[in-house]
Amino acid sequence: MYTLDRYILRQFLWPFGLSLLVFTFLLTVPTLMFYAEEYFAKGVSAGVFLRLVITLLPQSLALTIPMSLLLALLVAFGRLSADREFVALQACGVSLRRLLRPVGVASLCCAAAAAYVYMVLIPVGNRAFNEITFSVIASSAEYSVRPRVFFEDFPDLVVYVREIPSRGGWEGVFLADRRSETPSVYLARRGRVLVNAERQTAELVLEDGTRHTGDRTETYQVHRFDQLVLDLKATTMFPGQGPTPGAREMSVPELRARVAELRASGTVPSFELFELHKRFAIPAACLVFGLIGLALGATNRRDGTFASFLIGVGVIFIYYVVLWFGQSLVRADAAAPWLAAWLPNLALGGLGLLLFVWRARVADLRLVFPVPRAFQRLVSAHAPQLGLGHGGFAPGILDRYVALTYVRILGLAGVGMALVFYVSTFLDLSEKVFQGNGTWAMLAEFFVFATPQYLYYIVPLAVLLATLVTVAILTKNSELIVMKACGISLYRAAVPMMVGAVAAGTMLFALEQTVLGPANRRAQDIQNTMRGRSASVLSRQWVLGRDGAIYHYNYFDPGAARFIGLSIYEFDEGMRQVTRRTFAERASAIDGDRWRIENGWIREFDAQGDPAGFTTFEADARTFEPSSHFSTEPPDPEFMSFTQLRRYTEQLAASGFDVLRQRVALWRKLSFPFVTVVMTLIAVPFATTFGRSGAMAGIGAGIAIAIVYWTAILFFAAMGAGGVIPPPLAAWAPNLLFGAGAVYLLLTVRT
Repeated sequence: MYTLDRYILRQFLWPFGLSLLVFTFLLTVPTLMFYAEEYFAKGVSAGVFLRLVITLLPQSLALTIPMSLLLALLVAFGRLSADREFVALQACGVSLRRLLRPVGVASLCCAAAAAYVYMVLIPVGNRAFNEITFSVIASSAEYSVRPRVFFEDFPDLVVYVREIPSRGGWEGVFLADRRSETPSVYLARRGRVLVNAERQTAELVLEDGTRHTGDRTETYQVHRFDQLVLDLKATTMFPGQGPTPGAREMSVPELRARVAELRASGTVPSFELFELHKRFAIPAACLVFGLIGLALGATNRRDGTFASFLIGVGVIFIYYVVLWFGQSLVRADAAAPWLAAWLPNLALGGLGLLLFVWRARVADLRLVFPVPRAFQRLVSAHAPQLGLGHGGFAPGILDRYVALTYVRILGLAGVGMALVFYVSTFLDLSEKVFQGNGTWAMLAEFFVFATPQYLYYIVPLAVLLATLVTVAILTKNSELIVMKACGISLYRAAVPMMVGAVAAGTMLFALEQTVLGPANRRAQDIQNTMRGRSASVLSRQWVLGRDGAIYHYNYFDPGAARFIGLSIYEFDEGMRQVTRRTFAERASAIDGDRWRIENGWIREFDAQGDPAGFTTFEADARTFEPSSHFSTEPPDPEFMSFTQLRRYTEQLAASGFDVLRQRVALWRKLSFPFVTVVMTLIAVPFATTFGRSGAMAGIGAGIAIAIVYWTAILFFAAMGAGGVIPPPLAAWAPNLLFGAGAVYLLLTVRT
């Protein structure tokens, strides 16, 4: 390899490594956020959780390797163009075709890596994931149940638990057993789940309780027990254990054997053939992305790289859309499996050739997304009005220059990272559309409602990257040195970025306070529907009353405020005994909390829990929860704003419940928006410390610190949920620790 080839590959390696790190980390953030805290708080070791994350990495790498290749080429050639090095190459007679050599080497290496991931790591990782998941569930099955939330994942059982002590187990257990024609209801002081991983058995153990069996007839019975064991049907509880692996979990030899087996039985193995061709087509896409990256990135102009980057992001998304469109054609028997798998490569490969020929002829032309002149005039006209006085902090030319650079990179980073979420979600849920469990309209609606959560994850890291790259550009171009020579310190130059960080943090808090909770709820409902699970709040059927009573219904119409098949369970203080059971075939609201109940019965119980009276009615009036209570979402910190969660926590605390988890979540909602400020404080000194020659190293170090920062958030949250440290400290400790370190670096860096 010549000096030129090695030089271009060196320019490619840093952005490729960073893109791969950032994109892969982004795909693991949801897993870390949703599962790490719960697992750590309940005793699952960090080593087991790390193994679980490692088994998921191949799925992420299969997406991020081709993405990182294209984006790294755009970044590398964009830098060469911005520094006029590509002009020097053209002047020395180096053509665009000559650059195919280093680009081809990089593309072939990425294609080989992607092929190894698809053909070896993904099948192995999927099987290891099933094994580790069973092991994790086996060691902490009872911790899947959350206090004061109806849990319906156990087969044909509904579990409600008042308290979950830190020592393990449950206290105050209500259990509805729907496995027989005559449903039973259990009320127990304590409960726990016993799972045998070797035998793959699961049992639910209840202690010191009663079993209620029967209905309005005289056959109603109450049985007391000291200990009762119920089988949980582990094969249903832990899917993925034992059955033949699916096509996506098979290696290439296994897929070929499966194809031969299906052909021998007279079945057309369309989907298996598609999966087999896809194992080769997606790695080959690296060659297509390499060609497109060279055509879009190499130019004689210093500008236009932003537009090229956005087009490259669009190319990635189009590739996976076309790939999964081909899969739908295969399922409909409208296209050959090999054509559907290779269609994106053929289409985008042709586009890449056209772009390459066009760029070779007109390297001076640029791709731009023009900003409307009316918007530019509006900004210029109102810029002087944005000043904060005459104390040196009024935004002038320098502030606008730094701010525009910062905002441009912030948008670029946000778009690139959002692409990762959208593509990964599309790949996951489009399969449900092809299976007939959803529609494309539902998938589009899910994207709309999932976007606030994506922003909640993306914005802090985008702020970090925008600050790192902005300061790195100022350092590399010696602009920061000129500012210092003119008496402008690093602190003053960083003011626009700090303003941006505060604005981003304010946006996060406003997002969480307004649309984030409802949007998450709606997105979860759509996802549950597409996955075949109950989605609507009106079909949840089990509701807790404010006085501790439990309501169960077959159907509820919120518009007419009418129930069909309503059962009400009332308890004594502490939920030790059932005091009354009410059943009504129909119930309709009269006014407020007054209801008309029809065709039902009422059974009373004495202080020991024995039946004490039984009456029937054709029509009666009762007072219980208003209709709005049943059409309201069940409380969950993930779906509540800061104000709602604070009010809910106060209500629980006044009722004597343990609110440790709620307080940790409450303080985290308040502390998380400050992440943007901490990220900016970290980024500024790191980008300047590594100097002109090490800007990319500074970015890499900053991203590594961001990953450690997110890990610290999860670690301290788990400690808070486990009662090891107070909730305020659990939420604010990462901000305090990393903020203090960032302030120290800011005070010691040369300003």
